[in-house]
Amino acid sequence: MPKAGIIYNDVKPIASRVAIELKDKLTAAGWNVSITSSIGGILGYSTPESPVCHTPIDGLTPPGFDSEMEFAVVLGGDGTVLAASRQVAPCGIPLLTVNTGHMGFLTEAYLNQLPQAMEQVMAGKYEIEERAMLTVKVLREESVLWEALCLNEMVLHREPLTSMCHFEIAVGRHAPVDIAADGVIVSTPTGSTAYSLSAGGPVVTPGVPVLQLVPICPHSLASRALVFPDTEPVTIYPVNIPRLVMVVDGNGGCYVFPEDRVYLERSQYSVRFIRLQPPEFFRILREKLGWGLPHIAKPTSVELP
Repeated sequence: MPKAGIIYNDVKPIASRVAIELKDKLTAAGWNVSITSSIGGILGYSTPESPVCHTPIDGLTPPGFDSEMEFAVVLGGDGTVLAASRQVAPCGIPLLTVNTGHMGFLTEAYLNQLPQAMEQVMAGKYEIEERAMLTVKVLREESVLWEALCLNEMVLHREPLTSMCHFEIAVGRHAPVDIAADGVIVSTPTGSTAYSLSAGGPVVTPGVPVLQLVPICPHSLASRALVFPDTEPVTIYPVNIPRLVMVVDGNGGCYVFPEDRVYLERSQYSVRFIRLQPPEFFRILREKLGWGLPHIAKPTSVELP
């Protein structure tokens, strides 16, 4: 009996309803279906009283989800996709992402397209697009205090965000650099259209094997976004007292103290997205962000050459 999974945002009634309906349809068609909420992929939020909420990377995989699963359907918005990626990346399960949220930049289909999308997926008529992920760790000496998989970005800043931070950052074997800014972002190509873009970083197409370091409101005209190979790990040493806060994929994180360091490297895991048509990143940029559209409206009554 073939296996499939459903991961849904249980905060949204429509996603919850469609998840149950889809489970019943797949079961009736002879599939062994496991269903879970995306809340299992949400990272714990730290507080000053509890500065580290640590769930090991392989501890987020839901019961019933394993490498034998042919695909999993994700019902939600971009936040749900990010959470689901952390849940299943260690198993390599392909994800069909269906937008029931707002932007849906990471989703492949809309809810009204779900019946046709399921027919196509169940028939095996799709491509797989792999997206690189980061492993983010907080270390104190040689002990791992906290770790997580990251699809978009890691952000390190003070509380409140508008306070100046000082960092010493080492990229690979290159000499460390000092950066003074409101915070720093380390982003994957997937995350280049998220917080990194808002902070002035470049858009990077998903297949380019790079990472980028983006200072947030830097206190120097010379501090600008840096793009470097994803074979280079990044180590960040915070200088601020008493602590900084780290956020991964706009989700939970942990506090980082002066005696700690943040270590990032390309993960051995990647997220595998189901594409119902050949991936076309520029089309998504146009549809979701309005990139490359004519900046002057052209009257439809005029025949253009």
